[in-house]
Amino acid sequence: MSRINTNISSMVAQKNLSKSNSSLQTSLNRLSTGLRINSGKDDPAGLISSEMLRRDVTAVGKAIKNSERAGQFIATADSALSQVSNLLNDVRGLVTEAANTGALSDEQVAANQLQVDASLEAIDRIAKTTTFQGKRILDGSMDFQTTAGNGFSTVSSMSINQANLGSTGSMDVSVSITNAAEVASVSVAATGFTNGALNDDLVLKVGGKEGSEVFTFDSGASVDDMAAAINLVSDSTGVAATNNNGVLELDSQAYGSNAYVDVEVISEGASGTFATNLSATRDEGADIVASVNGVKAVGDGNTLSINTSALSLSVTVEDGSSTAVEFTVDGGGAKFQLGADVVGNQQARMGMQSVFSGSLGGSEGRLHELKSGGTKSLTNDPNGAARVVDQAITKVAETRGRLGAFQKTTLDSNMAALSDLSVNLSEAESSIRDADFAVESANLTRSQVLVSAGTQVLSIATQNPQNALALLR
Repeated sequence: MSRINTNISSMVAQKNLSKSNSSLQTSLNRLSTGLRINSGKDDPAGLISSEMLRRDVTAVGKAIKNSERAGQFIATADSALSQVSNLLNDVRGLVTEAANTGALSDEQVAANQLQVDASLEAIDRIAKTTTFQGKRILDGSMDFQTTAGNGFSTVSSMSINQANLGSTGSMDVSVSITNAAEVASVSVAATGFTNGALNDDLVLKVGGKEGSEVFTFDSGASVDDMAAAINLVSDSTGVAATNNNGVLELDSQAYGSNAYVDVEVISEGASGTFATNLSATRDEGADIVASVNGVKAVGDGNTLSINTSALSLSVTVEDGSSTAVEFTVDGGGAKFQLGADVVGNQQARMGMQSVFSGSLGGSEGRLHELKSGGTKSLTNDPNGAARVVDQAITKVAETRGRLGAFQKTTLDSNMAALSDLSVNLSEAESSIRDADFAVESANLTRSQVLVSAGTQVLSIATQNPQNALALLR
């Protein structure tokens, strides 16, 4: 049938040419952008999936950068603490040297004291000036903030290393003490003496955590004489003696399972009754037994500690205390966002304690006491000064070790895991959104051929109505 008003052949050719042109434009668009999905209509479901994956890739990338920045923060703190450690070791050497008063003049001891003062000032200066992006690290401003509760007055020192405060920004901490720490104790009953004196000659070795000493007592030596002799060297044995109504008690000066009292009767006269009245030849102390928020703590003398993902702390209570302790951690700490999701379990908070001379130390005292005129200056108490510096060195070393462990086990492993995750997510997103050039090149060639053929067919179809004119001739 020949028609003039309606050219069906031309309409069919136009429709197919339009499809071919659309396919050609799609192939050109994908090849020029490298993306299979350039708009929602290209693949609605694929667009949703790829956008979700793109979001995850972006968040993971920032989490990796956060971990890298946290590592830089830790490195800055560690570098400063290294200098503090060097200064403390210098102070420890000066304390030991100054104790040699038999060979040093007063002027030399005074010169050592000036060096100690200068070192403590340098430590304070490091605490004030160590910063990271304008934030001071070692002045205590990044330590955890606490509010005391019941029994907190029995806490002699506390260190909160890490706490996950979650969305509330605070955490209640309850320390329950089942058994208090104990000292080691060995006693000699009053029946071991006659009228409070030895019945015969005695050679005795007393040992403790700090060392051992041999004592020689003649017959008739009183309990007070023996206690005085043992106490004279208690700093080198770690054992103190008391006369308790005629009973000679030998107690360790330290608490815990590492403390002990060892008594060995090397020789005793035939009439002596000292050895037979010993309660034991050796006794050891006991560590504190406690739990923190229901988690069993590790006891070491009067110090208890836990290390969980939610809380890592160390608490030292007064000697032999069994009083329960309550307090609240209500802020502070250096917070690091380590994961892609901004939730508590993908964050870490670390407490950066102050290294000022007024804060460094322990149960023996603080560093500022070593300054000129202080209670533990080189002229007033070199023995006490040595113990304070030892505790300060230990505290700084433990802090550096904690920071190093966080950097190695948490940050480095976190970055490695996140890097693998980023690669996998990017691959998944690419498989959905990116164009396959081999496929699109083939589609382009096909579309080009179809457009060319469609154009030629349309040209032929538009000539068909002219055939109707032949019927009018």
